Amino acid sequence: MVAVKNNDMDPERLIKRFMKKVKKSGILEEYLSRRYFVKPSTKKRLAKKKMRADYLKKKRKEGNT
Repeated sequence: MVAVKNNDMDPERLIKRFMKKVKKSGILEEYLSRRYFVKPSTKKRLAKKKMRADYLKKKRKEGNT
């Protein structure tokens, strides 16, 4: 559960802090991923594809520095 304490702050700032905590905890991503059923084989394939993309991105970044 995500909670933000109110220490007499600006309401907009409280909303920003709350949204930051929600994103960090991964609640929204989990909700979106559970909206539709995805076959285990598809999950595995997409995870493998993401790992490869992340690896190539990291390798490109290392080459530029």
